[in-house]
Amino acid sequence: MRAARKSEGTIYQHSYQLRRFAHTTGASPTPASLEQLAGYLASLDHLGASARRTARQALRGFYAWGELVRGWDNPARHLPPIKAPRGVARPAPEHSVRVGLSTSDERVRLMIRLAVSAGLRCREICQVRTSDVVRDLVGWSLIVHGKGDKQRLVPLSDALAHELTALPAGYLFPGRISGHLSPSRVSELISDALPPGVTAHQLRHRYGTRAYNLGGKDLRAVQTLLGHAYSTTTEIYVGVEDDAIRRAATAAAGF
Repeated sequence: MRAARKSEGTIYQHSYQLRRFAHTTGASPTPASLEQLAGYLASLDHLGASARRTARQALRGFYAWGELVRGWDNPARHLPPIKAPRGVARPAPEHSVRVGLSTSDERVRLMIRLAVSAGLRCREICQVRTSDVVRDLVGWSLIVHGKGDKQRLVPLSDALAHELTALPAGYLFPGRISGHLSPSRVSELISDALPPGVTAHQLRHRYGTRAYNLGGKDLRAVQTLLGHAYSTTTEIYVGVEDDAIRRAATAAAGF
């Protein structure tokens, strides 16, 4: 993958998915059947389409390499594509955020705050170090390590910045294998702390929606905060909040 100039983040995620597949199914990747591969992807349904797509890419890439270099059969070529619904923002409801913050332990609560207050992806949350918190004349910010090894600065509240800088040096969420927890593990921990049906990624949708509606409806600014390459992606994240819809309906109906 390095020869193909894949980012370190992509290499880490694909390696993690292959190890997870072997651990979850009890099967070595090399003799796995299409049924085992499909069953594994189905077991990730609670993590959302993005996590399943990453796992599918990892399996397809691994078996494509095995077919080319080792002459293996390639059952992964028959895995169906994973589609995600697009076009509608899915911000986490306020009560879900309150439940997650009030019932989780300190570690998971901090993960939730990074998603809610800074709009981080799970893959970005797991890579945060205490040294990523910086301060300039304007205030506190977080250096976010995004997709494709790209970095961006996201403003932080004083309270969250002080909490992060008070932690031990290094990764906020250390792991036993690769220095920090995997994105999938972070997603699991957050989703488990939220009410059923609410996912970790919906916290990021909430951040985008609130940044847009409460920040002057500046789409370009929200795009920068979320680290999107294209504004069309950002448009999916910036839904109209329920209270704004109700106010508009009330005004139109003359209640």
